Amino acid sequence: MIAWKTEIRIRRLSLLVALMALLLAATFARATTVVDLTRIKGEGELVLRGLGLVTGLKGTGDSGKELMLARPLASLLANEGNAPARLEDLAATKSVALVLVTAVVRVGTKADDQIDVTVTTVGSAKSLEGGQLFLTPLRGPTNANAIVFGIAEGPMELENIASPTRGRVTRGARMIEDVSAPPITDSFDLILDEVFKSYQAASHVAEAINAAVQPQGPAVARVVDDRTIRVAIPVHERQDTAGFLAAVQSADVNPGFLGLGAKVVYNVTRGIIVVTADVDISPVAITQKDLSISTTSATPAQPDNSPSRWAGVKTIARPSQSAKLTDLVSALKQLNVPVQEQIAIIRTLHRSGALHAEIVEDYR
Repeated sequence: MIAWKTEIRIRRLSLLVALMALLLAATFARATTVVDLTRIKGEGELVLRGLGLVTGLKGTGDSGKELMLARPLASLLANEGNAPARLEDLAATKSVALVLVTAVVRVGTKADDQIDVTVTTVGSAKSLEGGQLFLTPLRGPTNANAIVFGIAEGPMELENIASPTRGRVTRGARMIEDVSAPPITDSFDLILDEVFKSYQAASHVAEAINAAVQPQGPAVARVVDDRTIRVAIPVHERQDTAGFLAAVQSADVNPGFLGLGAKVVYNVTRGIIVVTADVDISPVAITQKDLSISTTSATPAQPDNSPSRWAGVKTIARPSQSAKLTDLVSALKQLNVPVQEQIAIIRTLHRSGALHAEIVEDYR
């Protein structure tokens, strides 16, 4: 009985370690490019906002006696052809909550794109659980008369049951206007993500751009400060600005030359993971479906129903030395792990102490 429980625990641990190793191998295998480290100035994010109503609540909404709810609810009913005779007629209402609705969109978002929205209560509502966000216009951040960029609606999802007055609607906003970037003419600025801020990193990115798009002619990219690289578009490229931008953003960058030490940076929204230097992994034995990988050279003992394939990943120096990500790439590069799973696994790996590097979440 004890042996059986031990085997189950070993299998579970092996599966977790396998997923962690797959993440790191896939991370290091993909090339890091300029677009992974920078954004074009002016192509950041825009916060949209609106004031709306969540309906269908089971007695946990605002009191209809509160004018802050009664007025917009009466206006909604009037627009639907069922105006109440008096605001007092809404006094017994407890199924509706007045809410603030916000959404963060990237410049470049197009009409008909769908984005998530965050919903928070304004009045005395106790919970948004089970509610439905009614059609809510989303405007820019300036004033009440700002342009309407999208319309939000849909079923509420609580982000945390301990905070039932805050929730979200996944893909709840449908854009009706483009969020346009400023036009690019003869030059543009690339802004390094904050986590890569340094003159060494900026210089290396500029060098990578010059080597990729104009290795023989005069440099097109130059460092302005520790986060800004200014790129001049050659005259002969201005007829195809999009193609030039693509070449710049796809230029390969060696993370080891950024001068930032052992660091793993990931962005959940964009599905990007960047490893800035060699990262040590503690010795592990990995089992995943029909594949077994070990960071030692000896073939591990396998039970009858264990994986049928095995691969060894040796350290370069002493057997006790931690393996590098590059040691794992040759054995794991053929496996495809979704980026969202990779990010979840890397967090777990870091918490376990098996990943010897700083990890940073990038929100841009």
